[in-house]
Amino acid sequence: QVQLVESGGGLVQPGGSLRLSCAASRSIFSIDAMGWYRQAPGKQRELVAQITSDGSTNYADSVKGRFTISRDSAKNTVYLQMNSLKPDGTGVYYCNAKERGLWGQGTQVTVSS
Repeated sequence: QVQLVESGGGLVQPGGSLRLSCAASRSIFSIDAMGWYRQAPGKQRELVAQITSDGSTNYADSVKGRFTISRDSAKNTVYLQMNSLKPDGTGVYYCNAKERGLWGQGTQVTVSS
């Protein structure tokens, strides 16, 4: 069973940046789409960014131009670079392997002054 482990969350001021990482226990990126989801307090989990097996990316409208999803297949790691963070970026960020229906444990991001 593949495991996903997120890291990189923390407290950041509005306008700041963070980079999240999602490490997979083995290589799956060539055969599965990977996504980052955010669950804000009291809200449903929502897709923030996704990268498909062929490298295509898509983003939620709210983060376009500020967030970038990427992957390093040699390290079995997917990243989410988050710039110009806003308070509504606060939440738990989860990594997802779409076809396998796998989720990581999540990493907390808090955007606050």
